[in-house]
Amino acid sequence: MNSSHDLIITVLTKQAAQLDALLLLLKNELSALAERQVETLEQVIAEKTALLTQISATDAELAAQPQLAAVKAEAWFVEQRALLEQKLADCKAQTAVNQQALEQSQLILQRFKNELLGAKGKSGLTYTSKGQPAVENKGPGIKA
Repeated sequence: MNSSHDLIITVLTKQAAQLDALLLLLKNELSALAERQVETLEQVIAEKTALLTQISATDAELAAQPQLAAVKAEAWFVEQRALLEQKLADCKAQTAVNQQALEQSQLILQRFKNELLGAKGKSGLTYTSKGQPAVENKGPGIKA
């Protein structure tokens, strides 16, 4: 292999490390969601956003390699690409798990809100045009 192959290997290795770091961040995100740690979640999201930008830049760097077309059919490149695609699939699967956890958390909070609204005033409990429960205040009371 020559120096251009070495450069492509370096970029592929960098991309693999970035995908590993992304998977770790996604697992940390799930942990922060489960434990309802808002500050940690905000930090993880900021790190994840920065890392996704780096991954995109690395992908552009790889695409800009002049020898890329020549090595795409070589066995070592196909193997590296398959490895990267597996890491990406793992990240997508973890993202789906995180999304489901977030949706479940939101449903639990919505149910809790509904219970609080229901307990606040059964007689004044109505529903909005979107089907969300709301307590309607009928006014200050009876004036005599």
